Amino acid sequence: MKLTSLCLSALCALALGASSLAQETVKPVRMGCGLMTFDTVPGWGVRPDGKSSIGPTHGSVVIDKSGNIYTSAREGVFVFSPDGKVIHNYLGKDYSNIHDMEIRQEGDAEFIYGARNQDAEGIKFNIAGGEIVLRLKFPEESGLKLTKFNPTAITIAANGDIFLSDGYASNHIFKYDKNGKYLMHFGKKGNGMQEFNTAHGMTLDTRYEPARLLICDRNHEPKGRLLHYSLEGEFIEEVITGLGMPTSVAIQGDYVSVPDLHGRVVILDKSNTIMAVLGHNPDPKKRGNFNVPQAEWIEGVFSGTHGSYWDKDGNLYVQDWNVSGRIMKLVRVR
Repeated sequence: MKLTSLCLSALCALALGASSLAQETVKPVRMGCGLMTFDTVPGWGVRPDGKSSIGPTHGSVVIDKSGNIYTSAREGVFVFSPDGKVIHNYLGKDYSNIHDMEIRQEGDAEFIYGARNQDAEGIKFNIAGGEIVLRLKFPEESGLKLTKFNPTAITIAANGDIFLSDGYASNHIFKYDKNGKYLMHFGKKGNGMQEFNTAHGMTLDTRYEPARLLICDRNHEPKGRLLHYSLEGEFIEEVITGLGMPTSVAIQGDYVSVPDLHGRVVILDKSNTIMAVLGHNPDPKKRGNFNVPQAEWIEGVFSGTHGSYWDKDGNLYVQDWNVSGRIMKLVRVR
């Protein structure tokens, strides 16, 4: 277990300063440190008229094998090309309110798995045509008597087993097989070492062998933390604490990006030591704030980071929890 704080050395991120979107020309902002240094791409993901393309965001980001970027918003899932243009979307009641996503190659096809918090289910759909091929409802066979089912995160093991976190309700994590058959559940709500106080984000941590679950305990007191559990639901360790409100986790190689709802992204190495802090928001009125309109966005400063994902070149795509709908591209500086 590591106990750490967001040290000032990690905040060399804003070395080039911040540029308001209200300016006529917005310049890239450099953020991060050392190996984890990035430049923003001003205007990435907005329409030619400068407005957001996607509407309110409370979701996730994933990337397919062709390099296209998928982000979930209130109204559905939007697909961007690497240069920031919307090339496709999945709209309507089946694709709305996807709080978390993962993407997976299965045979010749790619599928998106989603946790739909407001719709009380997990889903799986084929990206080629958007066909919903699996729905994961609350498993009555678990024997639990829940008054609410509100999934926040989803991830998939190598054998196809699916893990769905009920992070906005019971804080149980449910395990299904690849066909959606209930297998087991573990965890419960609380603030103890082996309890979850909002099991908000989750992924398969492939930095270790065998792979394990990396889970965001967002509202743990006094500070948010990450936990490791085995794929059999056994507690392994508290990975790191002092993270504010960690919302999700994304792995690339030995590194993991951890958006914090307070308006920053933390980068950890394989030893789970902080390497860099990106886009830290120093304004307490605008960090962790959904209602920051696009006119008040600041280049290089986040407001409520919620989802992130790495592309094959180590660039990061970051989504804010935001009323106008914000997704940003950060280009890795070599």
